[in-house]
Amino acid sequence: MAAESETFMALGLLDESSRGVSGTPRVLVLIASVLEKSLQNNEKLLTTSRRKDAITIFHGSRSPTLSIRQYIERVFKYSRCSTSCFVVAYIYINKFLQQTDAYLTSLNAHRLLITSIMVAAKFLDDDCYDNAYYARIGGVSTAEMNRMEMKFLFNLDFRLHVTAEVFMNCCLKLENESGKYQNGQAGPSLWPRRRPARQR
Repeated sequence: MAAESETFMALGLLDESSRGVSGTPRVLVLIASVLEKSLQNNEKLLTTSRRKDAITIFHGSRSPTLSIRQYIERVFKYSRCSTSCFVVAYIYINKFLQQTDAYLTSLNAHRLLITSIMVAAKFLDDDCYDNAYYARIGGVSTAEMNRMEMKFLFNLDFRLHVTAEVFMNCCLKLENESGKYQNGQAGPSLWPRRRPARQR
């Protein structure tokens, strides 16, 4: 329990001590770094291999101007949801990508983020804003937000419960990655992945 508490504190899940100058909990910075690295690698793979990405309801026509980190910080600032929601949202995104043929790219990452964070907040937090408010934060229409939520939930089979073990393992991996990011050596162990290609 002591080790878990130390990890949670180091990631900014328990108190304000590990927030940077911007007031952003460290775990959010790490999640943003992992996601940004993932989409960069996926886009490079799609370009070099000439593979076609599966277009989903989460794909926009062009990449948003905000970086993943800026977007996460915006959602954190205005949604006021618990920091744990972002860890759970990250776990949800991994599950979603494993259930679909889509890659995480700059065209779908922001919409997947706002949807997964909203779903996590509804499931975890006692108080949560409605879809219209999250739509304004995320830069989409309420109708889009509603459609994305339903699609996301169906892809997860409405299985939103994250065990304490899965949550802790994710936090430990993020904590372990922190040193690698500082040295520019982050490995692929946490990058959101799509499921293996179907055997024909």
